[in-house]
Amino acid sequence: MWPRLRKRLISSRIWVDGVVPRVVIAHQIPAAGRGLVALIVGVNIALGLLPVLFVLATSVVVGRVPAAVDGGIGSTEWDGLVMAFLLAAGAFVAQQVIATLQGSLGELAKRRVDGKLRDETMALTLSSTSVAPMEESSNLDALSEATISFESDWHTPGMACAGLLALIARYVRLLGFVVLVGVVLHWWVAMGLLGATMMFRYGNRGGLRRFSQVWREVVPMLRRGHYYRALALDGAAAKETKIFGLTAWLTGRYETTYLGSLAPVWAARRRIYLRPYLGYASVGAIAGALILALLAHDAATGAVSLTGLALGLQATVSALLLGEHYPESDVPTQFGMRAVVGLAEIESAMARVESSTRTPLTREAIEAARELPAASLRFEGVSFAYPGSGRKVLDDLDLELAVGRCTAIVGVNGAGKTTLVKLLTRLHDPTAGVITADEIPIAELDVRAWRRQVSVIFQDFIHYQLSGTDNIFLGAAHAPLDVEAIERAAERAGALDAFSKHPLGLDTILGRGYVGGVDLSGGQWQRLAIARSLYALEQGATVLVLDEPTSALDVRAEAAFFDSFVELTRGVTSLLISHRFSSVRRADRIVVIDGGRVVEQGDHDALIRLDGSYARLFNLQAERFAAGLDDEPEEEPS
Repeated sequence: MWPRLRKRLISSRIWVDGVVPRVVIAHQIPAAGRGLVALIVGVNIALGLLPVLFVLATSVVVGRVPAAVDGGIGSTEWDGLVMAFLLAAGAFVAQQVIATLQGSLGELAKRRVDGKLRDETMALTLSSTSVAPMEESSNLDALSEATISFESDWHTPGMACAGLLALIARYVRLLGFVVLVGVVLHWWVAMGLLGATMMFRYGNRGGLRRFSQVWREVVPMLRRGHYYRALALDGAAAKETKIFGLTAWLTGRYETTYLGSLAPVWAARRRIYLRPYLGYASVGAIAGALILALLAHDAATGAVSLTGLALGLQATVSALLLGEHYPESDVPTQFGMRAVVGLAEIESAMARVESSTRTPLTREAIEAARELPAASLRFEGVSFAYPGSGRKVLDDLDLELAVGRCTAIVGVNGAGKTTLVKLLTRLHDPTAGVITADEIPIAELDVRAWRRQVSVIFQDFIHYQLSGTDNIFLGAAHAPLDVEAIERAAERAGALDAFSKHPLGLDTILGRGYVGGVDLSGGQWQRLAIARSLYALEQGATVLVLDEPTSALDVRAEAAFFDSFVELTRGVTSLLISHRFSSVRRADRIVVIDGGRVVEQGDHDALIRLDGSYARLFNLQAERFAAGLDDEPEEEPS
């Protein structure tokens, strides 16, 4: 999307004060297609010339009336009057027809441009190798600005392009009227008319440009209001909304946020539009009055004929009226490019953190990552702090994950366990240190090729409202569908029982909003997610990461799962993240993280003998379990 121009505009801060140059809009127009654009330009030129022709023809009609009356019906003067009238009528009818055509063609251009930018927005958000850009509030505001017009179909970039092309008709018309006044009166009078009209336009368009900037300032509050509205409309939140009696609370919050976002907009509208526009309008009105007075004087002294008087009067008034607000262009061109501005800001933010390009995934890149790691997987002096935070989540961490063995990472909430997984999967890159696979920095590998080697289940994994088969297949969507492997993975994860009573089995849709759809319990969803990772292993993944994979299971079910899991993944490089120390005792190696560093490591028996942090927390949780107090997990902040 015109990358060089966009980068130049952003680097020069030309976006400041909401000034979106029309050249930026023009760069989107080719997306509508050359043929369509050429047709729209032709239609708009005709739509600009037809009113000028109408004024010219009607003025001729007025000027020929006296002679036609004197000559009577059938005279040459009468025939001339009729021809002028027919020309005026034809121009008027053609204007109405072409105006409708202009709207239809503009809508077609809008759809094409918006479709292109929708695709670009989706491609941009999906192409990021890191989640860092989407964790910053400023970028989320920009994304909201980029998508809100598409979602509401309100002043979209496509409308801006159609509106810019529609200006052709307006300004061709204005120039035509100015030429008529110059011919009838004087060219300096015509230039004065042009200046007066543009004074009106500046009051309208300039005020709108300054006013639009206020909307950018209230985007964060608008985003909060959209969140409240989504909660009220979201089926997933309906249970708690009704049980907790949140209807009045949600509607009240939405109303307060919505009105709160509009209050500064209303105040700005009065400040920007009222007094300044009265000043511009006064200057324009005085200039217009002087022109009309001069025209009346020349007509009274005989310097201008009746035809000239009618022509000058109509052209002057029509030109001054063109200083008004253009509904088909002004608001769309000013607000419709907000999506492009937001999209440009997001791309700029991603460019600052991206270490790879959006090039096609090559066979060479896949081969370079295939079978890694075969000998070692190490964190070497790794430190990390989330953007905008000075606190290090990981601090000079050294850790080796034994290839072909099961390593468990344990620690209290906030110790950095989930962050470690994000770095391993390159959702973030370390702020210091390096992660290597067989002594190759994973940052040097194609990120998509590396991620094919790592299968992950996060604690907050997605419940895809697809069939059970599709839910498992997404673990290795790059490989051809293998139904038998999917069934094996589901069976090994204990997920088949959830589908046995349904006629379609694993092909049952998991969503009550669909015909024949069902929902699963939390534990069943987790077993399905585990099956997804096991399927990835069958399709070539070499590292399996489970981040709190059994948080929806009770302690006994979790312990049983881990007992079977260690056997199922024997020989696989696996990493288990858990806050429950008792559940990972069968892992080949247990690593205790505290304060972003490894403080203890070894097998269960060795750590118990060490009588350190692991032994203390293990015994504490064992006492709680013996007392009947299941230790329910809390989500670890990222």
